[in-house]
Amino acid sequence: MVPRIAEATLKNLASQFRAVALVGPRQSGKSTLAKTAFPGKQYVSLENPEIKQSALEDPKGFLKRFEHGAIIDEAQRVPELFNYLQQILDESNERGKFILSGSNNFLMLEKITQSLAGRIGYLDLLPFSYQELFTQSATKTIDDLIFEGGYPAVAYEGIDPRFWFPAYVRTYIERDVRQIKNITDLSTFQRFMFLCASRIGQQVNLSNLAIECGIDHKTAQSWLSVMQASYIVHLLPPYYKNYSKRIIKSPKLYFYDTGLACYLLAIEAAKNLINHAQRGALFENYIINELLKTRLNHGLRSNLFYWRDVSGHELDAIVDKNPHPIAIEIKSGMTLNTEYYKGLRFWNQLNPQSQKILIYGGDHSYKQENGFEITSWKKLDQL
Repeated sequence: MVPRIAEATLKNLASQFRAVALVGPRQSGKSTLAKTAFPGKQYVSLENPEIKQSALEDPKGFLKRFEHGAIIDEAQRVPELFNYLQQILDESNERGKFILSGSNNFLMLEKITQSLAGRIGYLDLLPFSYQELFTQSATKTIDDLIFEGGYPAVAYEGIDPRFWFPAYVRTYIERDVRQIKNITDLSTFQRFMFLCASRIGQQVNLSNLAIECGIDHKTAQSWLSVMQASYIVHLLPPYYKNYSKRIIKSPKLYFYDTGLACYLLAIEAAKNLINHAQRGALFENYIINELLKTRLNHGLRSNLFYWRDVSGHELDAIVDKNPHPIAIEIKSGMTLNTEYYKGLRFWNQLNPQSQKILIYGGDHSYKQENGFEITSWKKLDQL
């Protein structure tokens, strides 16, 4: 089994909170992590129809079976449990009594905020990071890593992504999408997913998405929220010193897993990425995800943004950090050229104290005389 970086964070949260919510994409390894971190806890899955029915008919009696707590998987399938869980946690001083896992952030958060505020810690578990797969990935190219993504079934167990991802999308649409929101036109929703994949690294334009998909603006907004809630896509907000502007301006769209994005883009082999029009966007998506995983694996919220000014100067990522933000430019090319530094040079004029990093598709890492740090994708685990 591949050790998960988030395991230490999960145990730490369990030592401080009475319950912990472990959420993330379907098949990202949540159940395995929970069982590994707490081998002495009883495990139940509400995916099991009989167990689910028992919990629905008598939620209070169901929870009382677990005197010493339990790992309750797919907890969002019986949201009524959260109301009764509140009383149980209030009557006990035991830390880490219940570990609740789920692949549907929307329903879990809705119930948790109502019933368990202040009683529960949160941990987002995404698919494997580059650092976690380093020993398995030593001989792989960056195109291999982008194409396979980080889902354990593909990246670790070796299931052919050409077969696994279609089954994953089908399961996601037929089960999770219907549970979050009663979407009846599933074929149009799937088309909406394909259109989103063609816009990786771009600012979200809901009107344009709606027109191309043949739906109205509100439906496009709703469907994008569904994809966010179920950990298919995430949005990178713009960086402004004025915090209110960060909310107003359009975010950029990324997928939580590049392997899934490759499937939606009809890329059938890693070698097909070499000359693909979306290779640069997918490489950028891969790096952004690695930066995000570094934060989430330690139980911290994302501090990632992108930056673009009115004149068109831009940077792919800004790490919001005191006393100075970190500027990051991402380029998929293996050979450096002067154009790669354009955004960093302009940013340097505005923020000379800021750390400036160029992450690229080549093999060498070094620091330039002007202070710019050149980092190979192979050194992502050291960032």
